[in-house]
Amino acid sequence: MKIITLEEHYADQRIMDENNAFNGNRPQMKPEQAEAMKFLMSRSFPGPELLDFEQRIQYMDKNRIDMQVLSMTTPVTDLVPPADQVRIIRQANDITKEQIDKYPGRFAGFACLPMADPEAAAQELERCVKELGFCGTMIAGRYKGRFYNEPEFLPIFEKAAELDVPVYFHPALIPMEVQDTYYMSDSYSFIVGAELASAGYGWHSEVGIQIVRMILSGIFDKYPNLKFISGHWGETIPAFLERMDTILDQEITGLKKTVSEYYKEHVYITPSGIMSADQLEYIVKVMGADHVMYAVDYPYMKPDNVYEFLMDSNLTDEEKELIAHVNAERILHLQ
Repeated sequence: MKIITLEEHYADQRIMDENNAFNGNRPQMKPEQAEAMKFLMSRSFPGPELLDFEQRIQYMDKNRIDMQVLSMTTPVTDLVPPADQVRIIRQANDITKEQIDKYPGRFAGFACLPMADPEAAAQELERCVKELGFCGTMIAGRYKGRFYNEPEFLPIFEKAAELDVPVYFHPALIPMEVQDTYYMSDSYSFIVGAELASAGYGWHSEVGIQIVRMILSGIFDKYPNLKFISGHWGETIPAFLERMDTILDQEITGLKKTVSEYYKEHVYITPSGIMSADQLEYIVKVMGADHVMYAVDYPYMKPDNVYEFLMDSNLTDEEKELIAHVNAERILHLQ
């Protein structure tokens, strides 16, 4: 069975060097913050594997992955001025295209976007789809504390709907003031708090809230063709859809549909390498197999049972085909 995975990261040294040139703009970290960041990077940052495509191909072949949809890891940060963001992002997308062309049939691409300039971001998305053949975009976190449901970001989503390509929402580090309030404590170490605030829970909760905010903004009434992708089994949201329908009802929201109706119609879920049979079964039950796609989160996650996890599940053969490749081919126009 063909396997396509969607949340697959890589880096390029040229873009890393461009980005690092602006590190002098970074606020000074507290000693405990610097210590925690150093520890977390040493523990989970897969530096060489982000850069090495031969090693990537070997992993794909071993796990019977036919295609990865590539996304470049942090091509720019909030520290990079808008004009430089546009320049660097354009270069990053051109490099992604170069990598795709080196390995025919093995890779597709998600566009990076300069979120500092939404109009330029919309133009870059159009260039990437129409000229480079990309199949959507991946955006992470917030921009300077602003969630993407705010009106200034509408050109990006209008363009995604026009082009009929999905937007994949990915986690990013959450603001320090949020970390301090919700995740840090004198009862455990700063490193524990930092892990809890990031991949342990915090950034997943925030990107889940991001999608709920998008729904409540009425964006799907404005752009009925718009599609989102949410990793890590939906970033905590699917389990709360019924609760949201009860509390955030249409009398309150003024929307045409319930929160769960928008979510189940417009959002597609991936596992991001969390190979949990219970979560797979639950998400298929809640969303339907036609709204689930496959993702490994390589090289941050490197499960060695990518093929077997899906094939050995209790799903029907038709459901396995949908998740393994059919949904991706349909939503990302990969055929």
